[in-house]
Amino acid sequence: MFETIYEYQKGRIKVQQLGFTIQAIVLDGRPGVRNLFSDIPVQMCHFHQKQIIRRYLTCNPKLEAGIELKAIVETLANTTEETFTSQFTVWCDKWDSFLKERTTDPLTKRWSYTHKRIRSARRSLKINLPFLFTHLAYPELNIPNTTNSLDGSFSFLKEKTNIHRGMNKENKNKIIEYLLNN
Repeated sequence: MFETIYEYQKGRIKVQQLGFTIQAIVLDGRPGVRNLFSDIPVQMCHFHQKQIIRRYLTCNPKLEAGIELKAIVETLANTTEETFTSQFTVWCDKWDSFLKERTTDPLTKRWSYTHKRIRSARRSLKINLPFLFTHLAYPELNIPNTTNSLDGSFSFLKEKTNIHRGMNKENKNKIIEYLLNN
């Protein structure tokens, strides 16, 4: 099975047909899926957000802007929305002109932003910021801030289907359905 928007939509419909009420959802940042759940509280998984930032900045960023942003993101799970947003806003203001720096290719005369990866990290945080602290806004729903417990369930299913490596997709799906229904 692939994690497409269509699959999420089918899953939501199936869960609701079974009589369950979805009160909130924790997402891993997959583009477009958030729109399917715009009618309920959406939490962005802290682990996945940190991984996204790590992909852009690496584990050991060399530039001061990257080092500072990585330090801010490391506080994500242990801070409040106000504190995190404030630190991130201060960082954005401080490094704004640095992130606007451009490099021109001498051959093509075309320019590109010099610090693309740090810009991408900043963009990811800006887009996901409204969904990073949903778990604190709805304490009565007891929303987790990561997808860890769900990912553990999927590990079990992957382990069971990987035993039979040569199996086609249709039969793997049948095994998964059987395991989920029993």
